[in-house]
Amino acid sequence: MFSLGSEQEWSGFELGTTEDEYLKLKGIIGRQFFYNGWFTKQNVNRSLIALAGQLEEENLTNWINNYPFSAKNKRIAIIMAGNIPLVGFHDFLCVLLSGNVALCKLSSDDKTLLPALAEQLIQFCPELKEKIEFSIGPMKNIDAVIATGSDNSANYFEQYFGKYPHIFRKNRTSVAVIKENESEENLIELGKDIFTYFGLGCRNVSHLLFPKNFELNRFFEAIIGYSEVINHNKYGNNYDYNKSVYLMNQMQLFDNNFVLLRETDELFSPLSMVHYHFYENQDEVDHYLTIHQDKIQVVIGQDHTAFGVAQCPTLSDYADGIDVMDWLGTL
Repeated sequence: MFSLGSEQEWSGFELGTTEDEYLKLKGIIGRQFFYNGWFTKQNVNRSLIALAGQLEEENLTNWINNYPFSAKNKRIAIIMAGNIPLVGFHDFLCVLLSGNVALCKLSSDDKTLLPALAEQLIQFCPELKEKIEFSIGPMKNIDAVIATGSDNSANYFEQYFGKYPHIFRKNRTSVAVIKENESEENLIELGKDIFTYFGLGCRNVSHLLFPKNFELNRFFEAIIGYSEVINHNKYGNNYDYNKSVYLMNQMQLFDNNFVLLRETDELFSPLSMVHYHFYENQDEVDHYLTIHQDKIQVVIGQDHTAFGVAQCPTLSDYADGIDVMDWLGTL
């Protein structure tokens, strides 16, 4: 995955992948933009490199040793989102490593990457052919369900799959807590947490908590290096639309020509906009995080997650804080 993500030329591998297969995968990566305009080559490569870091042998061994598994052979339906490339891979990995069968329902926005990678996995481990299925119709003969979607789709999940053991994920987003003396380096890194994958992921920061009297120009100056995001057509259209709507409604905005900043307590922000509010003390920060805890995926800053790594989760960084491996062991 690292070789693919970094666009290295074919260098030869002793096992598994041939040069033709490697070039075929590179071609699939290059075509993602035509299937989904948000899936630029840069973003697909970024996802592959992040996954490659997770899949190093030492990381896998240390992670899997925490779970006492034997072959379960349960059929686990995985209904995947398609907001960022390969967003459902971690669930897929958990199901396979726990000895179960992964029955995958792919999003129409991300329907070619995982099958291509699964084909390569089978080259290395042929027995996985009996453990991986992709469904395009009704999902039948299943034992449990992992489904990721919006708050609206959760109602659908409950209606059709609520009778099975399940994990249903709804809308979430991430926040960053900035200190009064936050370093310029951290503010620059914060830009990664906001703009990686154009801000489409639940691990992307959509709300900022600034200390009272924080100079907002410090934030704008730090993120100027991410200005190229506006050159992406779909992101630019969202920026123009949101700017027009809010200005027509005479709502005050700060604007640096590639992202909009709006002062409000609202957690979720539209694409191309970031919400923020000021806090006076730590109690206010703790209160805000507590009342929104069911909708927050990651907290950046203070003693939480470091700046710049929101979209680089480890194998143990489970979505919604639910340990999927542990849950699979209870089935």
